[in-house]
Amino acid sequence: MDLSFVALFLGLGMLAALATGVWVAASLFGVALVTMMVLVSVPAGTVMATTVWGAANSWDLTALPMFIWMGEILFRSRLSEDMFAGLSPWMRNLPGRLLHVNILGCGIFAAVSGSSAATTATIGRMSLPELRERGYDERIAIGTLAGSGTLGLLIPPSIILIVYGAATEQSIARLFMAGVLPGAMLCLLFMGYVAFWAFMNRDKMPEKEERVPLGARLMATRRLLPVVGLIVGVIGSIYAGLASPTEAAAIGVVLSLLLSWASGTLNRESFTKALLGATRTSCMIAFILAGAAFLTVAMGYTGIPRELAGWIGGMDLSPYVLLIALTLFFVVLGCFLDGISVVVLTTSVILPMVENAGLDLIWFGIYLVLVVEMSQITPPVGFNLFVLQGMTGHNIFKVARMALPFFMLMILAVFLIVAFPGLALWLPETMLSN
Repeated sequence: MDLSFVALFLGLGMLAALATGVWVAASLFGVALVTMMVLVSVPAGTVMATTVWGAANSWDLTALPMFIWMGEILFRSRLSEDMFAGLSPWMRNLPGRLLHVNILGCGIFAAVSGSSAATTATIGRMSLPELRERGYDERIAIGTLAGSGTLGLLIPPSIILIVYGAATEQSIARLFMAGVLPGAMLCLLFMGYVAFWAFMNRDKMPEKEERVPLGARLMATRRLLPVVGLIVGVIGSIYAGLASPTEAAAIGVVLSLLLSWASGTLNRESFTKALLGATRTSCMIAFILAGAAFLTVAMGYTGIPRELAGWIGGMDLSPYVLLIALTLFFVVLGCFLDGISVVVLTTSVILPMVENAGLDLIWFGIYLVLVVEMSQITPPVGFNLFVLQGMTGHNIFKVARMALPFFMLMILAVFLIVAFPGLALWLPETMLSN
């Protein structure tokens, strides 16, 4: 069978299905089923049934709905208000002042939600009105929120890292550890840019507010203690080896329910909405994963992944050239698909090339998430752009222009982890060696 014809058939089939507005998961199932029935002489129904069961029967994925539920509960709590009140007194004297609350607030919420869209919506709901009222430039305020919201994909517990770990059979705990330093690095890059922007655009910054006494700042910091305790309870239990990611997710749900109850935001309505929201999101991701698994098997029968890996290997590309090509590929693909779809669609094809190039799969997972983060703020299908469009009323392309500096900083972050892979690998290697 001519593999170029098979590849063209698959590509055009997926493109046609997605262009007509069919759900991503349904497109995956449809293209895989047609491929099996037309191009491969095996029983398509039997293969689909066993593949879907195998994709769903994964212990690693049991953490996914729990972490999503935890994020949904916290989204409906007073967490964002408490974080703003706790962080803002310490940011007033930094260059950029309260703009840093967007960045640090997103970093903190990312550590308890695992979702980019939830991080952007939760922090933006509180910070944008406050920054607008205080006279901060709207472009930089929205830009910091768009960029920092992507931290929900990288800082553990990251939903997309769980999906990558399940798809590649890598340790989710190691992936969580590997995401910590790159996430912190990205926060520092964003804060450095904001400080530089504020220094160069003093006329666009509001008048300085009164200095907050140290005692008042310490009192305000107490409002951060619940979320810090939640982070320690969830992530700390994983790093200390006391709980698996799945057990830690269950702990996170219990702690988030207690936190919501203590803040007075837990009631029957909020509980029901959080549970239904988590159910919808979990089902969507599970449906996409099952469809991607079926398409992967269908492609395996056609021989495309093996031949493609052999073709790339025959080109004798250096790891750096391969990574440049993959970065461009993922950014373009991310303009049309959400991050989880990008990961599950490409893993089976990309992984043989990555292994042939001698790249560590834990490190590659962090690299992949960084690149997928970039796609969250690229039109026309950047999820963070959609969230901010709904919150601000601005055109999605205008929001994308506001986020452009942070997109460039993410490119810098990709170069840094390529140049210094220890940024991703040092923590899991150190923690596990002890």
